[in-house]
Amino acid sequence: MSEVKDTARNVAVTAHDLPLHCPLPDAPLWARHPRVFLDPLKTGEAACPYCGTRYTFSGEAPKGHH
Repeated sequence: MSEVKDTARNVAVTAHDLPLHCPLPDAPLWARHPRVFLDPLKTGEAACPYCGTRYTFSGEAPKGHH
């Protein structure tokens, strides 16, 4: 029986990373896919529908527009 490995990445994000999109700017060229914007504020986390990367929000949420 072969072992299945979880290849999805887990990334912690803060208010500084908002608006959040995947792939992140520092992603290697081979890992690029169409940009998708994600909202981790509603539940504290969001997953990319293309690559499965899970983003977990930590820290203080933004309080409004500046």
